[in-house]
Amino acid sequence: MATSSIENKTIYNSNIIKDINYTSRDLKGNEYILVAKEGEIDIKNSDIIFLTDVSAYIKLIKNSELIVITSNYGKYNSVNYDTIFSKNVKIDYVDNIITGDYLDFSMMKNLLIISRNVIYRNLENTMKADVMELNTITKDTKIFMYDAKNKVNIKNIK
Repeated sequence: MATSSIENKTIYNSNIIKDINYTSRDLKGNEYILVAKEGEIDIKNSDIIFLTDVSAYIKLIKNSELIVITSNYGKYNSVNYDTIFSKNVKIDYVDNIITGDYLDFSMMKNLLIISRNVIYRNLENTMKADVMELNTITKDTKIFMYDAKNKVNIKNIK
């Protein structure tokens, strides 16, 4: 009696990039610099790059301020520059430190949305919330909870 077997072999194609550095500018001259230790191009969509050990620098031309974002992981869209940061997300902006688990940045919309375990610290206060939205141009900020029954926790540290 003859036997035969068919082996299924999965073939992985990988596009790993080391020491990534992307720079882009919007029409107003604001600059967005994205740096990562490593990136992997999504095989299904080459516009998407999965990043590790990520740092981003947003240089605002209007007031020469710098926003620095760091995280363990990121997902970058090379077409519209949208970037999702995840795990150990930290935003350092003037005298403000904001931490959370997840950050969605849209350069086109000038919008940072940080969520999940958000802690905002400045020289005078510490706030805990579910979500914080920041317009990078106007500096308009919204801080809120998902459930309206819960309140944003604010503590004065002076």
